[in-house]
Amino acid sequence: MSHGIEGTLTKRKKETGASEHGGGVPVPAQTPDVPDLPFRMDGNVKEFHLIAEPVRQEIIPGRVVDLWGYNGSAPGPTIQITKGDRVRIIVDNHLPEATSMHWHGFEVSSDMDGSPGSSQDPIAPGGRFVYEFTLNQDGTYFYHSHMAMQEMMGMIGAFIMHPKDAYKPSVDKDFVIIMQEYAILPNINVPNSMNMEFNWLTFNGKSGPATTPLIVRHGERVRIRLINLGMDHHPIHLHGHQFVVTGTEGGRQPESTWGPGNTVLVGVAQSRDVEFVASNPGDWMLHCHLPHHMMNQMSSNVGPMSRRMGMAAGLDMERGMGMLRQGSATSGENGPSLGRGLGVGSTAEQAMSNSPLSAGSSMHQHQDMPGMQMRPPDVSKDANSIPGFPQDAFMEGPMMAMDRMVDKPENYGLRPGWSGFMAGMMTFVRVLPPDQYDQIMELRQKQQGKKPMSNMPPMEHNHE
Repeated sequence: MSHGIEGTLTKRKKETGASEHGGGVPVPAQTPDVPDLPFRMDGNVKEFHLIAEPVRQEIIPGRVVDLWGYNGSAPGPTIQITKGDRVRIIVDNHLPEATSMHWHGFEVSSDMDGSPGSSQDPIAPGGRFVYEFTLNQDGTYFYHSHMAMQEMMGMIGAFIMHPKDAYKPSVDKDFVIIMQEYAILPNINVPNSMNMEFNWLTFNGKSGPATTPLIVRHGERVRIRLINLGMDHHPIHLHGHQFVVTGTEGGRQPESTWGPGNTVLVGVAQSRDVEFVASNPGDWMLHCHLPHHMMNQMSSNVGPMSRRMGMAAGLDMERGMGMLRQGSATSGENGPSLGRGLGVGSTAEQAMSNSPLSAGSSMHQHQDMPGMQMRPPDVSKDANSIPGFPQDAFMEGPMMAMDRMVDKPENYGLRPGWSGFMAGMMTFVRVLPPDQYDQIMELRQKQQGKKPMSNMPPMEHNHE
């Protein structure tokens, strides 16, 4: 019989009871856009089954990429256990090459560590390895392939070890966010795991605006577990609230180390738990504060930004394909394409104009991308004369809104056009009054009926 940690913890909570912020049984963690890994009981052992395999994943609407992950997901499904559990994890390798499975931060015997060559042989294609250990830790941990380039293809998952009794103060909501980055050129679908220039940055396998907001009720205490396994460090910033860092990849931190902040640096191979009371109603951004990590589909440009028109259609093959016939790639005669949109202006590498769109042109529904809302840009009359215009914030701003394409219950009630300003490692923490919170919970329950959110009754906005 399959079980989930949510049912186990919920049952214990009902049996023991828990006062507000006062202890009791831990609440299960939620990993938006990523499933939990079910388990079955074999006597007193919780048995999980992980499959390392290629994954085709849509990171924003219309952008499907080829990654490697576990059980059809990158990052892989979240595993949740309770301190003291005996755990068995069966790992099957469905990749075309050998892999490994390392349990990051686990205090287990050397033969269960998953280090290829030192603790075990790599798991061959089509092979299997069974790990079994008793876990006497609690905190935010994770699992990942110990083949370096496989990590850059997406092979990581969260492993949450709950204490038997909730930490004090206890939380009402517990969320997990895994940060990953990929280098994927606009006209291909496979990450270049050797490239250091990342143009797709994800929370739980999605880039903004496709990330799913964290929904909390006004007054609830919230924990967010941030996990980073990539090549970049990420300063994660929360709007509207101060938080304290209560845990790392080594477990719970002593309360004497807690101090207020609103930005936490999550380094490579680290996790950080932050906690706060959601006392300020509103739709608050949670994002990496590195500017390039708040963009989608970035790619390097050469040559100066230019107001002149790009390659005209119908020329010879070399120029039509953007091949240089004279000068160097960085010469003043060769200007770049914009190349950083959500698919409208960068579906292939080709010479194209980087002149600003005409302010008088009509921008409504884009014919090639239903759901993309287009509207005239708000620019000054002398915009063309300003060096550096246009920049990506302009291109990915109000003219790139795609609210309908990322329609889901958690987005219901956001301001129209919100999605035009969300990209990369960006999501919302939505602190809602009880009636709006209950409304979204009801919409979640109705989601299986596939009723469009646009047909739902209007929700009041909080703009204070």
